[in-house]
Amino acid sequence: MAYLLALLIGCVAGLRTVTAPAAVSWGARLGRLHLDATWLALFGYTWTPWILTLLAAGEVIVDQLPSTPSRTEPVGVGARIVSGAVSGAAIAAAGGTMVGGMLAGIAGAVVGTLAGHRFRARLAAAFHKDRPAALIEDAIALGAALVIAMALR
Repeated sequence: MAYLLALLIGCVAGLRTVTAPAAVSWGARLGRLHLDATWLALFGYTWTPWILTLLAAGEVIVDQLPSTPSRTEPVGVGARIVSGAVSGAAIAAAGGTMVGGMLAGIAGAVVGTLAGHRFRARLAAAFHKDRPAALIEDAIALGAALVIAMALR
């Protein structure tokens, strides 16, 4: 189950880079994810989920700007891979499978990045504008992150 959740949180990272670690941080802070004995314990610190939530909200706003580069640019892909790796590792850490979780998170981030890019492009073409497509993608990323955070034990 940890690998599946790590893969899925990686997919969320592929859609919205900061939403994945924000969800993991809330899971840790609310006691659903136990990271105390790992270097990822910072996810459970008092201010971490709040800071990551603000950054995730900022990412949603910046994503609406026409000057925002494509997620398929090297920097965007790299950030999503790192986000998926760290988030996946955190999810799997409680079971002692941090490396496997990291790899699953990376795979999910790549899938989420490429599939999310294609999905959004098709939605934007169907709507003849990008904003509705972006908002639908935001809703999917946030909804998936919430479901994953609630599935943590």
